[in-house]
Amino acid sequence: QVQLVESGGGLVQAGGSLRLSCAASGSGFSINYMAWYRQAPGKQRELVATIISGGRRNYADSVKGRFTISRDNVKNTVDLQMNSLKLEDTAVYYCNAEIAPLGVSKYFRYWGQGTQVTVSS
Repeated sequence: QVQLVESGGGLVQAGGSLRLSCAASGSGFSINYMAWYRQAPGKQRELVATIISGGRRNYADSVKGRFTISRDNVKNTVDLQMNSLKLEDTAVYYCNAEIAPLGVSKYFRYWGQGTQVTVSS
């Protein structure tokens, strides 16, 4: 049974930094795509950043130049370094990954439980 477990959220002042981490627990699987999403109160969940197994990254325009996504393919983790945080970055952040059990050719999407990031003025 694969689970995504996030950590690292919290309260930070505008202009500050936070680092989110997400670990895929379990064994016997391969991971293709890993990403971070966020959902602010009253808004739809939006994509923040993605990273594929080869390392190519993509970012939402709103976070380009401020956030950096990285992954460790051995530890099956994905991190999100968030710098120069703004009030509008306040949201619940979710880890997302496409994971296939070994020997299975189909990938399934998994979600973490979410971690709150609050940016104060």
